[in-house]
Amino acid sequence: MAHRNVELLAVGAGPANLALAVAVEELAPELAGDTLLIEREHDIVWQRGMLLPDALSQVSFLKDLVTMRNPCSRFSFVNFLHSQERLDAFVNLASFVPYRSEISEYLQWVADELATVKVEYGRECTSVEAVNGDDGELSGWLVTLAGGDTIGCRYLVIGAGRDAHVPAVFDGLPAERVIHSTQYTQRIAGVRADLPHRVAVIGGAQSAAELFGAALRDLPECKPTMIMRSIGLNGYESSKFTNELYYTSFIDEFYESSPEARQQLLAEMYRSNYGGLSPATLDGLYRQFYQDRRSGQERLALHPMTDVSAARMDGEEIVLTLVDRKSGAEREMRTDLVLLGTGFVREMPWAVKALAQSIGLDEINVSRNYRLDLGRPATAACYLQGVNEATHGIADSLLSVLAGRSAEITQDIVAHRRTRSLEIPAQERELALAGAV
Repeated sequence: MAHRNVELLAVGAGPANLALAVAVEELAPELAGDTLLIEREHDIVWQRGMLLPDALSQVSFLKDLVTMRNPCSRFSFVNFLHSQERLDAFVNLASFVPYRSEISEYLQWVADELATVKVEYGRECTSVEAVNGDDGELSGWLVTLAGGDTIGCRYLVIGAGRDAHVPAVFDGLPAERVIHSTQYTQRIAGVRADLPHRVAVIGGAQSAAELFGAALRDLPECKPTMIMRSIGLNGYESSKFTNELYYTSFIDEFYESSPEARQQLLAEMYRSNYGGLSPATLDGLYRQFYQDRRSGQERLALHPMTDVSAARMDGEEIVLTLVDRKSGAEREMRTDLVLLGTGFVREMPWAVKALAQSIGLDEINVSRNYRLDLGRPATAACYLQGVNEATHGIADSLLSVLAGRSAEITQDIVAHRRTRSLEIPAQERELALAGAV
């Protein structure tokens, strides 16, 4: 088992921590050489489970990892296109939104282009422990990796994303019969495409609609049925006035609002991100249903205002108990495969909960600069990315605010280090600079 120390360790090499890596290289070069990103996968793939061939990003290419902070950065999406000799062609598309696969390629390119910050793959974090100094203050973190290696750090940033939401009603089904959207592309290859599968797609927003379309493509003999609690499929709320609430500058206003105002903002903004479909997806799906009805095949089905109250196996069949939310009537539906477009758990992910429990935190709170309130004296710090919607607004888990947020975290770390260097004795400071602390 090997051990080493770094000053700054970021867990997860997704968009949030890659944006941080870029900010560290550009804003804090003195820190960059002692900064490490670890990623459990062996490459960087954005939204790996839903990297469908024709899927588009819902965000402008200008909201990349850096442009909204530093339009002149060499890490911009435009520079990525230029490096791939594709800038002319992209401009000719006359579109603000790239393909999702293109964003994924961009992220890997950024990781490869980092000059000083290191990225290591195949490094899965299994636990995080607090390290206490001789004076009892929390002085660092010990991260254990799968395989037993450990990494110590002074500053820890968790940006591993939210946990997939798998409704409890499906817990009793065999794992091979239930596929969440986060695992779709990896697992659908294991399903025989030549069988007339009956497929139940659970959910009524973008990911469910994309699963529905993907099933039609990947399982050409299937009969898909979409089941949702809502009254039907709706488009995103995407007015330009609404989109101003996704500005980085709006975070201050949201953070300083009362709890009641925050709840109202999140509720009214729900359909701008979670409860809708993009116009292209919505129109394409309706056309598929129209053509299906026109042909008389009735291969496609949609059940709005319907709950799944139970799920069980009967031989080789999955039996779902469906409840009509209008009448309360129950009926059974038999299917072969369940695809879950049910999104993500809104609470803190397991990694953050485990960290909080290990240091005795009853509540998880972060500052305006995303620093975790440790509830005790500390010379170390921990930052949480992408899980602070309740305090920082609905854009917190999206690409929209990455450039600005990465700068705020970097600047907070730099300020924290400067304060600490003024407080510790000169001899200890020299040891710290030599990497011994």
